[in-house]
Amino acid sequence: MSASTILNPHDPDFEKFLYATVGDDHGGRSVSVLSVLARLKLDPWDEAASLGALSRDAAVQRLSQLLARCIDIPSLRQDHHAIAKKLASLLPNRRLSQGESIQITQNRPSVSWGTVLAIIVFLFFLVRLFFTGEAGSGE
Repeated sequence: MSASTILNPHDPDFEKFLYATVGDDHGGRSVSVLSVLARLKLDPWDEAASLGALSRDAAVQRLSQLLARCIDIPSLRQDHHAIAKKLASLLPNRRLSQGESIQITQNRPSVSWGTVLAIIVFLFFLVRLFFTGEAGSGE
């Protein structure tokens, strides 16, 4: 894993899309795609990756549905489909070829066999101490 990946684990190809402005909310604050997705309780980076994997038309349709749910931004209520079309053009071209699939990996902590063995030995001595009352002197 490179240092840049550690400092920024998100795909930079989606930054242009996620930081694009969709309009101003009722408070006059500029709202980005990232903010809209977060307001909808979606992970913006995961959603951007999902949209990027779709065909352009499917991405526009999905994004339009999402934008329609964001009711506190007047410009989205007026024409969410046109805004979705403009925003979808900012997605990187990531269309998968036939037979290619997306593999999602989870970051799970790895435990070595030595650690597992040490835990088993420790538990063995704890059980022995509990049931026999001895620390394992062998007598």
